[in-house]
Amino acid sequence: MKLSIIRSACGSLRIHQARPGCRVSGLSRRCPPVSAASGRLIVRAASATTSSGTSPKLAVNFGKQSQKEDGLECDSSLREVVQSTKEALVALQRKNPTIQPVLAIIQAGEDDSLLETNKKIAEKIGLNVTQICLAKHCSEDEIVEEVLKLNEDPRVHGVYLHLPPTSLTHRVLNTLKPEKDVDGISYSNMGHLVQGDPNKGLVPPIASAVMDLLEKHDAPLEGRTVLMIGAEGPLGVAMQFQIERRGMVALKSHWSFNNLQRQVMQADAVVLLGAENIDIPPTWVKPGAAVIRCEPTLETDEHATEMSSKSGLGYLTAAYRIQNVVRSSSRWLQEQQYRQWWLRSLKLQPLTPVPSDIEISRAQTPKPVDQLAKEIGLLPEELEAYGRSKAKVRLSLLDRLHTQPDGNYILVAGITPTPLGEGKSTVTIGLVQALSAHLKLNSFACLRQPSQGPTFGVKGGAAGGGYAQVIPMEEFNLHLTGDIHAITAANNLVAAAIDARMLHEATQSDKALFNRLVPSVNGVRRFSPIQMARLRRLGINKTDPASLTPQEVTTFVRLDLDPSKITWQRVVDTNDRFLRKITVGQANTEKGQIRETGFDIAVASEIMAILALADSLEDMKNRLARMVVGTSRCGQPVTAEDLGVSGALAVLMKDAIKPTLMQTLEGTPVFVHAGPFANIAHGNSSVLADKLALKLVGRDGFVVTEAGFGADIGMEKFFNIKCRASGLRPNVVVLVATVRALKMHGGGPNVSAGAPLPREYIDENLTLVAGGCHSNLRKQIQITHLFGVPVVVALNVFKTDTQAEIDLVCQIAKECGASDAVPCHHWAQGGRGSLELAQAVNDAASRPSNFQFLYDLEMPIVEKIRTIAQKVYGADDIELSPEAKTKIDYYNQQGFSSLPICMAKTHLSLSHMPEKKGAPTGFILPIRDVRASIGSGFIYPLVGTMSTMPGLPTRPCFYDIDLDPVTEEITGLF
Repeated sequence: MKLSIIRSACGSLRIHQARPGCRVSGLSRRCPPVSAASGRLIVRAASATTSSGTSPKLAVNFGKQSQKEDGLECDSSLREVVQSTKEALVALQRKNPTIQPVLAIIQAGEDDSLLETNKKIAEKIGLNVTQICLAKHCSEDEIVEEVLKLNEDPRVHGVYLHLPPTSLTHRVLNTLKPEKDVDGISYSNMGHLVQGDPNKGLVPPIASAVMDLLEKHDAPLEGRTVLMIGAEGPLGVAMQFQIERRGMVALKSHWSFNNLQRQVMQADAVVLLGAENIDIPPTWVKPGAAVIRCEPTLETDEHATEMSSKSGLGYLTAAYRIQNVVRSSSRWLQEQQYRQWWLRSLKLQPLTPVPSDIEISRAQTPKPVDQLAKEIGLLPEELEAYGRSKAKVRLSLLDRLHTQPDGNYILVAGITPTPLGEGKSTVTIGLVQALSAHLKLNSFACLRQPSQGPTFGVKGGAAGGGYAQVIPMEEFNLHLTGDIHAITAANNLVAAAIDARMLHEATQSDKALFNRLVPSVNGVRRFSPIQMARLRRLGINKTDPASLTPQEVTTFVRLDLDPSKITWQRVVDTNDRFLRKITVGQANTEKGQIRETGFDIAVASEIMAILALADSLEDMKNRLARMVVGTSRCGQPVTAEDLGVSGALAVLMKDAIKPTLMQTLEGTPVFVHAGPFANIAHGNSSVLADKLALKLVGRDGFVVTEAGFGADIGMEKFFNIKCRASGLRPNVVVLVATVRALKMHGGGPNVSAGAPLPREYIDENLTLVAGGCHSNLRKQIQITHLFGVPVVVALNVFKTDTQAEIDLVCQIAKECGASDAVPCHHWAQGGRGSLELAQAVNDAASRPSNFQFLYDLEMPIVEKIRTIAQKVYGADDIELSPEAKTKIDYYNQQGFSSLPICMAKTHLSLSHMPEKKGAPTGFILPIRDVRASIGSGFIYPLVGTMSTMPGLPTRPCFYDIDLDPVTEEITGLF
């Protein structure tokens, strides 16, 4: 009862708030007597849209009713409808105490007669009525504009168009959402009524009121004849089908019909629906018949107003309208609940030999993204389409389904890969295709967005491969919805803010800085909210800029960044090795502010890691504010919030925080979101994508998410960093292995990207396979067991693998502790080729999981690093460089010691030495430096030399990427 809506095309709006429990007074007129001799029920009705769409005025005389009561209390039908509607509203609010249904009346002119009728009924039931008055001769555009606003207002559950019939155009009726059309005049509601299914639509209130009176008449309804005179338009149709559904015979006529008197004399009831103000002579009506008149009017003459104030049927019609509002509210609330999936799979027809990835992608027509969204239970308002095949999903979904149990949470990791990659993304996609399209279990894949650096550099497309892909693969690999570009813009805004602040501090006095940072606007000087936050952090509890002391002014305006200790770099989403180290500030305008800095690739930005770990927009904003960009000369960390830029960063990232919905080749849903590096960051897709997907799949569904690189890197960080941030716990780990990688770990020759594979990897070699299984595969299974999660080994089968090699891998994997090990043929067969894996994962998920973290956050930083090095990598111990020790002492002093650890090391070996394959032992892990991503929420030690800016090879992938200018088809993306 607190809703107020203030908007109108003509600027005239009445807002009325009903108060539940209020006593309605001022209606003491007695009902006029009815002749008992005739036994007729005579009703003059006005309160709903008539056959022509006009609002009727109300005048009622009741026969066979108590004449001791008056006003609202004189009609038992009214009391019954009001009471039942009130009970329905109470039950609805018991389920959801926050819901408060509202009826909005859009009308032409400022007549309040109809409003008062609806308001009095609303008061008795306990909801609000809002009136929007347009100009008397308002245009179609003005009406549509108001309707659109009310359509999108979640607080409004019913809209009544109290407009002239000429204003109820096809466009207006099509614009009004059927679920809010409480007068039942939209085409959709009429369609439900005609099809004999009024429970799916809303019945016109005047039709319900008239039927109510007919049912209370003395004679039984079945077989009776009801004559409707002037029954044109939606109300006539509604009335006809309501009458026929009650077993009566409905006849239609017009005032000009020659045999009208004969038809009236034969009818058991007469309903006057036309616009003509003509009465039926009493001598025409046979004894015991009922005559009901609906007199259309929009005029505001005194007679019409007076008649309305006497109307019992007018209030009954209003009561049915309010009942429709409550029904609409109930249906809306039902729509907010979890929806069962009705997923339509796309058929695959795998070819042999398998075509290129892009040819396979183009051969499949993806479902429109809005159709996919509907199939998996998303509401239209939760979707922001980016073209036909992809869309952002709003985070409001989490609020809507907050009580919905999560599904099963599956992590896909891998053994230590070759430089060619072992197909974790492909396995992830093949698994969800098998689960959803073939086993009919709800499943969602959650993948990282590929960087354009590798796409045009050494890797090419990253949408999966073969018949296990995300489609359209061109859109997946190129730009997508612009998240990486948003990160680039935000990251570089911080970099620009750093250098600009250093320049201004170096060239201005404290007073000049203060005057420019806190300018006087119209003679008033105020701190901005972000400046107030900085003052509080500095311990200055003042709000008036004029009250600061000179020392406080100095402390406030000077960040005093040490140029040699700035940790923030610029980013670009291109492999450009010549930007690894650059010099900035060389122009004369920079006044000698020259310093060395560099570029990272965009996905290495801390903002990317924040995007992946944030669990809400507010959390992301707070993390952005906490980002440390450097250190002051007195040794204090300087944050993005100190720079005053964190609010702007949130603005740049407000759309990027929403996951992108796409689909696989078999039409199963995929969330693509975030893409942090797996060596310097945690290398996992976003927490938010996983959380949204876990709600959508339902209790028995599956969310399959992927960790970067081997289990020693991506999986360890998934558990110790991502699971701490999300609060989620996985049920199963799928460990991806290939015969090729196992042969390498078993002693095979080096594998290099772009070079032909040595014969050992093409010919059968069981000795090399067994060596890799007993070393690297065994170790990665052991790492998984450290966290108490069951593991299923998925052998990604290549065409060069022999059956003996496949059988040997599966046998040894089970001996090493895997709950199951199965071959996967998704690349050549799609989901059907991963059915065995899907069944193994389903079985493993039904077993209990005893998840545990590897270390306690309160352990010292050094001990957390040592725990990872010894238990995960197999090192004997760690060795800290002097610089690393100094950094750890600094982080302890600043209160960062309780953050988790994100090790930055090579992905090509369990150790820090890329050439050491298998499961190296007996080594000391060197920690050359330790850095902090405070916004992301982790400490990352550097093991060896880690590059955050890849370079292009001699022959990059872009040599093969091209565009046909006629067809606009892309070639070369695999």
